[in-house]
Amino acid sequence: MTLALPWPAALPADARARVEAVLAPLAEHRRRTFALRVARWWDDLVAGLTPYPDPPALAARVLELAAAAYRDRGEDLHLLDERRSLEPDWFQRPDVVGYAGYAERLTEEGTLAAVAGLGDHLSDLGVRYLHLMPLLQPRPAPNDGGYAVADYRSVRSDLGTMEDLRGLTTTLRERGISVCLDLVLNHVAREHAWARAAREGDEHYRRYFHVYPDRELPDAYERTLLEVFPDFAPGNFTWDEQLQGWVWTTFNDYQWDLAWDNPDVFAELADIILFLANQGVEILRLDAIAFLWKRMGTQCQNEPEVHQLTQALRALARITAPALVFKAEAIVGPNEVVHYLGQGQHHGKVSDLAYHNSLMVQIWSMLASADARLATHALGRFPVVPATTAWITYLRCHDDIGWAIDDDDARSVMVDGHGHRTFLSDYYSGEFPGSWATGLVFQHNPATGDKRISGSAASLAGLERALELTERAIDEQGAQEAASAVDEAVARLLLGYAVVYGFGGIPVIWSGDEVASLGDDAWAQAPETAADNRWVHRPRLDAQAVAEAAAAPGSAPGRVLRGMQQLARARSGLPHLHASVAAEVVAAPDPAVFVVVRRHPVGPMVQLYNLTATPRTVPGWWVRELGLPVDQTIDALNGYPPSLSADGSVYLSTYQPVWLVRP
Repeated sequence: MTLALPWPAALPADARARVEAVLAPLAEHRRRTFALRVARWWDDLVAGLTPYPDPPALAARVLELAAAAYRDRGEDLHLLDERRSLEPDWFQRPDVVGYAGYAERLTEEGTLAAVAGLGDHLSDLGVRYLHLMPLLQPRPAPNDGGYAVADYRSVRSDLGTMEDLRGLTTTLRERGISVCLDLVLNHVAREHAWARAAREGDEHYRRYFHVYPDRELPDAYERTLLEVFPDFAPGNFTWDEQLQGWVWTTFNDYQWDLAWDNPDVFAELADIILFLANQGVEILRLDAIAFLWKRMGTQCQNEPEVHQLTQALRALARITAPALVFKAEAIVGPNEVVHYLGQGQHHGKVSDLAYHNSLMVQIWSMLASADARLATHALGRFPVVPATTAWITYLRCHDDIGWAIDDDDARSVMVDGHGHRTFLSDYYSGEFPGSWATGLVFQHNPATGDKRISGSAASLAGLERALELTERAIDEQGAQEAASAVDEAVARLLLGYAVVYGFGGIPVIWSGDEVASLGDDAWAQAPETAADNRWVHRPRLDAQAVAEAAAAPGSAPGRVLRGMQQLARARSGLPHLHASVAAEVVAAPDPAVFVVVRRHPVGPMVQLYNLTATPRTVPGWWVRELGLPVDQTIDALNGYPPSLSADGSVYLSTYQPVWLVRP
C-alpha cells in the first residue's frame, strides 16, 4: 500500500507538485523521509526568510533546490544522515577533539589526497573533527589567505579536484573524522563569475552587490563602520572603473560584499551549501557571517536579519542533509556571540557551533598577568547557550589575536581596559620587561592604540626565547636557567590547552601546536605572504618533527605531544565534559588560580589551574563547598589522588592543571 507523502499543509500545492517531480526517481521511503523533514522544518524555513518580501514563495523556490540535492545525495551520506539524526549530540561528546590547518601545509605533498595519510597522527590525538582552511578556488594572490573565493564549486588546482575532496571526506569518515570547510558568506572575489558579469553590465548580477554611483551613501555608512584592516585596506568601499560605481568591500578591495537583501543571493548560497554537503563535508564554517546585513547608522554587524537568514539556511540543511552542522565565525563580544548559537525566538535554530574567542583571549591574559580575576568575571557573565550547541575552544588559530578585553569587565576588577590591552600587546610582542613571549605586532592602529598579535602558541608561551637561552648558555648555571625556562614554556603551553580541553565544546588544536612548532621565519621572504605576518604562525607541519617528538618523549616537542594525547584520553572518559553541561567559572581564594566547575548528574568536576611558575594551594574546605570532598577525588588527568598539603589543601605545582572528580 502506498501512503500519501506527509507534506506540511502550508506547502502550496503547485510547489508540492514541483518538488515531487524532482524526487520522482527515488524510492518511496526516501521520498517519505524528505516529506517528513519538510513538515518538521518548513515553519523554521519560512520564518527565517521574513527579511524578504514573500517568504513562502522563496521557501518553495529553495525547497526545489533542496529536493534536487537530496535526490543526488550518495547512499553513504543518506546513511550518515540517519545516524546523525539518532545521535544529534555527536559533536558535543567529550571524545571529540578538533584539528585545524591549511591542507597544503599538512603534508610534504601539499595535496588533499595526501591529507588522508595523517590519519594515524590525528587518531593518536583523539581527533574526530578536521578543519581544512580555505581550499575552494580563490583569486590569484593576494587572496586573504584563500578567503577571496572565485569559485565555490571547485578546489584549488594545486590541492586537487572536487573528486579528491569527496575521496578525502569518505576516507576520513571511515576513521570517524568529520571534515569542516570554510564557506565565505559575506563576499566573493572580484574575479568571481557573479562579479565579472556585474562588471560586464549584467544588471541581474549587479544587484548581487552593493554598488553606489557616488560617495553620498558610502560616506553616510562610513560614519558608523569599523575598519577590519586599517593598515592595508582602509575604508569599506572601493571605486571600480568597469562598474562605474563604489562597491562595498568590508575586508579588501578585491573582496566584494554580497547583497543579502537580494533573495537571489540567498538562493545561490543555499544551493552552494547543499552542493558542499553532498561532497561529504559535515561542518561548514560560516565565515564573516556577522557582516551579512547592512543597515544605515550601525556598524553593519550582528544585525537581527543575520540570525533569521542563518535559521533559514539551517532549516534547509536539516531537510536535505541533517548530518551537516553550521559553525559561526563571529568574533564579537559575549552579548552578541551567544546569538549565533540561538537566543530568544532563534533558540537552538541557528548555528550549532561558535568560536569562543573570549576564552582564547582570557587564557593569554591570565598567563601574562598571573591573575584570574578578569577572566573569571568576563567568562562568568556569558549568557547560557542552548544545550544542543557547543563552543569551539582553542588556544591559537590561523588568525591574529585581537585583545577583546571589554572596558566594563576590566573596570569591574579595578583594571583599566585600554591599559591592559596595551600591556598584553607589549607583553606578547616581547617589548614588556620580563616577557618570555616572541610574538609580532599585527595591524597597529595609532588612532585607537589597537595592536593585535601574531605568533605560534609555543612562541607566545616562551619556548622560542627559552631555546635561544639554551643556545647561548656558556656555563652550568646558564644551562640550568635555560632548562628551567624550557620547562616553564612547555608547562604554560599545556596549561593553556588544558583549559581549552576542560571548558567543554570541541577543543581544536592548531596544526603544529601538538609538537610545539615555533614561528615560521620564511613568511617574510615569500612575496605572497610578506605583507601579512600572520603567516608566522602558519608553518608547514613537519612530518619529521612529529616523528622525532614521538620518538623523544623527553624533548620539549615530545612532552607537548604526550601531554596533548593525555588530555584527549582523559577528556574522552569524562561525561562532565559533554558540551550540554555548562562551564561555571568560580573565583578562587587565590587570584593566581583559575577555577572551572562542571556539574553533571554523576557528580561535579572541579578544575584548578595554577597560572604561575610558583606552587600554589587551594583550601580543601573551599573545594568541598563546591560539592567535592578532596579526599574522595582523583585528578582525572593522571588517575591518582591529588597532592594534598598537611592542612588538606590541594597542592598545585608550576603551571599545573588539576581535574578533580570522584573516581
